[in-house]
Amino acid sequence: MALPRLLAYAAVLVVCALTGVGVTLTVLAGDGAPLQDGLTLAIGTALALPSVVLGVLVATRRPRSVVGLLLVLAGATSVRLTVGELYESLAARRPGLPFSEVYAALSQGDWMFLYVPAALLTLVFPDGRLPGRRWRWAVAGLLVVPALFMLLAACVPGAYPPPFGSTPHLLRPPEAYLPVLGIVGVALLPVFLGLLVASAAAMVIRYRRAADEISRARLKWFALGGGFLPLTLLLCWASYLFLGSSDLVVIGLAATAVSIPVATAIAVLRHDLYDVDRAISAAVTYGMVTAVLLGFYTAASFLVGLGAGRGSPVAAAAATAVCAAALSPLRVRLQRRVDRRFYPARQAVLTAVRRLRDRMHAGLARPEELEAALREALRDPELRVGYRLPGATGPVDATDAPGPVDATGPTGLVDAAGAPLDPGDSPVTPVRLGGHEIGAIVRGRAGSRELLREAADASALLIEVVRLRIEVSRALEEAEASRTRLLHAGYEERRRLERDLHDGAQQRLVSLGMAIRLAQRHLGDGTADLGTVLDGWVTELAVAVTELRQIAHGLRPSSLDDGLGNALVMLAGKVPVPVALDVSADDLPDDVATTAYYVASEAMTNAVKHAAPAAIGVRVSRTGDRVTVRISDDGRGGAEMRPGAGLAGLADRVRAAGGALRLSSPEGGGTTVEAVLPCAS
Repeated sequence: MALPRLLAYAAVLVVCALTGVGVTLTVLAGDGAPLQDGLTLAIGTALALPSVVLGVLVATRRPRSVVGLLLVLAGATSVRLTVGELYESLAARRPGLPFSEVYAALSQGDWMFLYVPAALLTLVFPDGRLPGRRWRWAVAGLLVVPALFMLLAACVPGAYPPPFGSTPHLLRPPEAYLPVLGIVGVALLPVFLGLLVASAAAMVIRYRRAADEISRARLKWFALGGGFLPLTLLLCWASYLFLGSSDLVVIGLAATAVSIPVATAIAVLRHDLYDVDRAISAAVTYGMVTAVLLGFYTAASFLVGLGAGRGSPVAAAAATAVCAAALSPLRVRLQRRVDRRFYPARQAVLTAVRRLRDRMHAGLARPEELEAALREALRDPELRVGYRLPGATGPVDATDAPGPVDATGPTGLVDAAGAPLDPGDSPVTPVRLGGHEIGAIVRGRAGSRELLREAADASALLIEVVRLRIEVSRALEEAEASRTRLLHAGYEERRRLERDLHDGAQQRLVSLGMAIRLAQRHLGDGTADLGTVLDGWVTELAVAVTELRQIAHGLRPSSLDDGLGNALVMLAGKVPVPVALDVSADDLPDDVATTAYYVASEAMTNAVKHAAPAAIGVRVSRTGDRVTVRISDDGRGGAEMRPGAGLAGLADRVRAAGGALRLSSPEGGGTTVEAVLPCAS
């Protein structure tokens, strides 16, 4: 087991032992004191708990780093301070406690050790190593100077502070050395302060030397955790301003006790959990706003209070109104200025989107330039912007495109040129507008999730414009292609009718005419059997009429004369598999009924021919001015809309009627064809 992790576990045992000592001291207090002392112990332990728990977590995940050990030691320091308070409380009630001489002597200068774990953590963060060999002297100073100062403070003559006023001194140096010891003790104070400043400087140096974004992000997280110390000062100011005491400082200290270990653990284990630049920018902005607010409130309360009286409700209300009016326009401007310094990427993105929007409104740019603008702002040449076209639903329904040509990618996204866009394994940030997903920003090599979300929100209107332009362009292209296909289909249908008429009814009628002419010539000589001849003519006419009816049925089924429901019943009777009909919309205009009939006919024919289903379901329903025709089967699936195939021609027919055709046919999951047709009331 790595030594730092082993020491961290040992420090946890020390914390448990100190907690046990605190519990013992609380029980020994008696006379109603255990309640108050127990509360003190509970608060001290709760403040130490984040450091201890997160320190153990870091030591477990990073066993060779001393960061986890130092976090546990920081928690142990808090528990040790709490136990000391309990010991002093018990000593005030019961003088002559064991070890009182040792505690009274060492507690006079042990306050320096409160800063040692945090200073050492600053020196070795984030990888557990010092910035260089010269910094070993800083580590030695942080360990030696507090110990030396504690010993010198124990030698100071005179009575100890209560409750150890009568406790004899443990160390009594000769009086001749006392002035020298006093000078050395005072000199150690600036030395220790210099060591603390050097520890902070080590982090600045490390940040400047950091060559990768990960190290910089970790250092920023640690700085963010330490940023709660200024919060303590603001709370102290507010506490004196509103309460007349420093009670609110406890909240700041508690927040600092939690924020530093939490920020340290996040930095070491999950530096990409959140956009640290955004967090720092927000913290600095709101900290400055709070400071300005308190300054305005203090000044306004003082000035208004000169006339209305100190503590007057009128003064407080007036001060609040002045603060609100002053800070309303200030926060936005302050946020921009802070972003330029602490969150330049966000400022660059928002500025790029705003400039592109302004240039587009002036007619100097196109919204399709958004991808290039975001790439330049984020310095990420691999960033891509995808657009989700209306009706595209992503991978699950990728086969649901209304036309025979599916130009969307497997995710339903396209680029600005309309080509399919596949993000692969890259993180994707969806873009939403009005509760609907309209596109996505695909991260390349830069930009956090939070920053890309802000970029998505800022770019939503531009993305909506681009995707609608793509959709309009596609609709025009598809309309042109559909018109061409319908024109060719009309030509083919005309040739088929001409061929059927020429080879069928026309030939029969021509033959009938020739037979009549021949019979006419033989009527006078009595060689023609008129009855037999007439019977043959009638038979030929009946066959010709049947063929003409079949041709006419191809144009419009005569069964539709009795309604769509009757036509579908007759159609289902010709299908060799069971068909479940559900027709709740029968009174339809003739053109709508004809289109619905052909949708059902073509879908059932394809199912029987290609899918080998056990059953087919046909449902026709009407909602308002829309008629929905849905044909589903339980066959093998895998149907596609291929140019020139039956479904493609059916889609053209439906679009020509102003409707839309959707196909869903996963492999092995059956096929569903759904046509939505407009129907005037």
